[in-house]
Amino acid sequence: MDSEVIRGRRNPRTGILLIFIVLAFVFGLGSGYLLWGGGVVRSEPAAVEAELVTPTASAETETTAGQTQTVSLPASYTLPATFGTIGPQLVATGAIDYDRFVQLYEQRGRPLTEAQLAILTTGGDTPITIDQENAHFLLNFFWALGLTNQNAVLTEGPMMQNGLEQVGRFASTGGWTLGIRPATDLYASTALVSLTPQQQERLEEVAAAVYRPCCNNPTLFPDCNHGMAMLGLLELMASQGASVNEMFTAAKYVNTFWFPQQSLELAAFFQAAQGQDFAQIEPRQFVSMNVSSSSGFQAVHQWLTDNGGLKPAPNGGSNCGV
Repeated sequence: MDSEVIRGRRNPRTGILLIFIVLAFVFGLGSGYLLWGGGVVRSEPAAVEAELVTPTASAETETTAGQTQTVSLPASYTLPATFGTIGPQLVATGAIDYDRFVQLYEQRGRPLTEAQLAILTTGGDTPITIDQENAHFLLNFFWALGLTNQNAVLTEGPMMQNGLEQVGRFASTGGWTLGIRPATDLYASTALVSLTPQQQERLEEVAAAVYRPCCNNPTLFPDCNHGMAMLGLLELMASQGASVNEMFTAAKYVNTFWFPQQSLELAAFFQAAQGQDFAQIEPRQFVSMNVSSSSGFQAVHQWLTDNGGLKPAPNGGSNCGV
């Protein structure tokens, strides 16, 4: 959290931000508790344009009402991790049906590139870079990894709250249709990424605190495709020696490509309420329950609607299917 909020300095933005975070925390915590104890709920937040009308004087900002400011997100991000041989292993284990996977993108008019095909067939040792062109490919790729990799997050975590026989009812399991084997057979079935006790500890610390706008559950409870994909990505990073801070930073940036419209709103909020551009936002805060869970994001959206004059965009958002 911003140090000025903690110390209570008289920043004209601080009062509103503090009230907002308290409300977001209360609503987010309540919703999260209900979801952890019960079924799965889906919520698709509204999408907005990248341009934000600066909040009026009643929002206690230091700008003139009616002015506009442009909110921008990075065009790409390179992670401190490589694919290695994970792609060929996912194909070999039946987690990815190569032909169906390739066909999916051909049918959507966005055939996989030679580089993406190579990731599935031979792997790669160059750092992973995500952008809008390959974001969906990486979402499905890491979904398959998170679903199939044998890890205590899946075998001992909240996904098992109703027993193994009920694990197929989640969007992250029942929704995976690109494997040769059923998703329930693939679930935590193969040790694709092995972690030391210290790496597992770092993984669980980060997974417990990284949220996504479509759900109220953290990555530690990967009940949808985005959560399962984030789990797979964090597992891979942890296995390659990534620090906790590196994993939080990666989650911040990756979320912007998997949830581009919602991330624009979050960036707009931090710019309006704290005067921070995207690069300045502390990663743990950006992916926190307070703003990046479904209830937290909707609180951000409402704040912007009330104070910033956001206009809905014709398309945007992200669904939880392949």
